[in-house]
Amino acid sequence: MKLLVIYTHPNHKSLSYSFLEKVIKGSKENPAIEELQVLDLYEEGFNPLLVFNEEKRRRDMHRDPALEKYRNQITWADKLVFVYPIWWGRPPAMLMGYIDQMFAANFAYRDKGGLLPEGLLKGKSVVCISSMMGPTHYPLFFLNNAHKILMKRAVFQYVGMKKVKFFEFGNMENPNGKHAEKLEKIYRYFQRIAS
Repeated sequence: MKLLVIYTHPNHKSLSYSFLEKVIKGSKENPAIEELQVLDLYEEGFNPLLVFNEEKRRRDMHRDPALEKYRNQITWADKLVFVYPIWWGRPPAMLMGYIDQMFAANFAYRDKGGLLPEGLLKGKSVVCISSMMGPTHYPLFFLNNAHKILMKRAVFQYVGMKKVKFFEFGNMENPNGKHAEKLEKIYRYFQRIAS
């Protein structure tokens, strides 16, 4: 199994970075994971802004040479792992800018003229690891599960990735937020995951 980990947080002293370290540690100890790549969007200086004009058209985004490296990473990976905080009930704008550009027509999906497109990333699976200041069940009860619906239905399933696993950790700015226990859960998951 080949893992591509997309990390989205500007601070390497953050709890999100601690989750990233546990993903890496567990993955390196798992014989089912043959290769691992990490894409740190902030460190990479990824530009999340969409630009469309006479030279840069949206319909050509799937072959934009500036994004080829990132398309190759997605094509290479069997599993995509996203590590990010939840801000204002959704992932950071940096991550959404990455998704806007990478999940382009004719790379991630193909319009068939019907209600739903053909997902071109079939066979790949996804793990989302997110943390938030509020209570764990806040997105479910107060936001009608908007974060999971956005990521699973509107993004991943749209491009053909049906198997999506979520780890949504709340109360993460609380000193009694059970940080060590949650970090250990991620470490153990990646140490044992088989597909």
